[in-house]
Amino acid sequence: MVALALLAGALAAAPAYAAIAQSFVPPAANPSSTSTNYVGKNNGTIHNSPKVTGKAFDRFIQIWLENTDFATAASSPTFQKLAQEGLLLDGYYGLTHPSEPNYAVAGLGDFFGMHGDSFSAFPKNTSSVVDLLDAKNISWASYQIRYSIYPLLAIPYALTAASTDSLSISAPPDYVRKHSPLILTDSVAGVPERALRHRNFNDFAVDLNASALPQWMFVTPNLVDDAHDSTIDFTSSWLEYWLVPLLQNQNFNDNRTLILLTFDEAETYTQPNQVFTLLLGGALPQQLVGQKDPSYYTHCSTLSTVQANWGLGSLGRCDTNKTLANVFEFVANATGYKNNGLTSNSTKLPMTNLTGVFPGYANTEMWTPVLAPNVSAVGAGGGSVFVYPGTNTSLTSWSPQNLTAMGVTNPISIDPGYDYSNGSLVTAAAAPSSSSSKTATGSIAAATGKSAATSFAVPAMGVLVAAAGVAALL
Repeated sequence: MVALALLAGALAAAPAYAAIAQSFVPPAANPSSTSTNYVGKNNGTIHNSPKVTGKAFDRFIQIWLENTDFATAASSPTFQKLAQEGLLLDGYYGLTHPSEPNYAVAGLGDFFGMHGDSFSAFPKNTSSVVDLLDAKNISWASYQIRYSIYPLLAIPYALTAASTDSLSISAPPDYVRKHSPLILTDSVAGVPERALRHRNFNDFAVDLNASALPQWMFVTPNLVDDAHDSTIDFTSSWLEYWLVPLLQNQNFNDNRTLILLTFDEAETYTQPNQVFTLLLGGALPQQLVGQKDPSYYTHCSTLSTVQANWGLGSLGRCDTNKTLANVFEFVANATGYKNNGLTSNSTKLPMTNLTGVFPGYANTEMWTPVLAPNVSAVGAGGGSVFVYPGTNTSLTSWSPQNLTAMGVTNPISIDPGYDYSNGSLVTAAAAPSSSSSKTATGSIAAATGKSAATSFAVPAMGVLVAAAGVAALL
């Protein structure tokens, strides 16, 4: 009955989206060409460290689409064609609703109780997959269609122009900050050499033509191309324009490239959050092309798979959760990692369509500081848990507080004011995004009678361990 009540609460929060019915219009002749429709200052070609060889692949590209039920994507001829060229992961699930917490998981390994799409800025010692990649000199970048790092990084929307790369819409803006998982933490947004690896699609074309694409990539289309504000047919047309030809481009897809095409979440909250997900690319073993893998995967698997491939450390969050973080099976086989044996047909899979019921730094009504990591956790890469120097590793528990009732602004909503408009970091005076005069952790500590750490530690697996412990409705 508790699970039913939690699910009912999640359903009440389910948003409604209006689909745009226009036809896709390509912004350029091909994806290797620049376009005047991609507004924003360009970064120029990035410079990468020498290639680090992985056990199963040398480049990992994630392409995330939006809010689509498994059956809807499966009905598209484009997705059917791509499935014949790749491996269908038909046991792959999003972790919660709505969109932003799923993106947070892909970059940070947890959603910290997040159950909305509002502005979020995690403290600077909140680690991300970037810390693990940088530790092994594995190059990375995040590409968003029209995004530019040069406007204020902290504003919720990086762009406000009405025209998009494919059609005209007046609202909302076609790119949103919440779809860039790494920029959610100040450990990336506040570090220029990291922040400037967030690039638009003109930068992508330049990097592609210069053979300068990095080894780890996160690709975000805009709100119409990704199916958020359009239809599966519209998104299919974008894929035919952008992804399909790139699969034949050696600078994008060589025999050591693995491509993940997925959705952040299912559209229907009553369903178990299964999303249509494909593995593509030259690194995929030939015997798997056109096949299905029923193994149970989640967005946590994107982290564990990368860790296993390159022998990385871990974040000590869902990437080390043995239930949620199965490594993609062919990579597990190549690295010797043992998965848990769960499949899409297993009974009592975790409920990953719940929202608003887990405490954490991003839940204002059930707020906790960012708790310390489980430093004894062992991830798929076998390395140690990454912990920022000075992290209070004894901060492992906290009684959730209702900051709204206390009249306190959640620190996650405070704009850190990072400005790259002149090509280097300028930090403006931080301004709270609500009218409350109580904004910082000191106010929270005073209100609760507890001693809050001034530098929050990175979290353990808390929220997603709890999610994994909620039994499925059977």
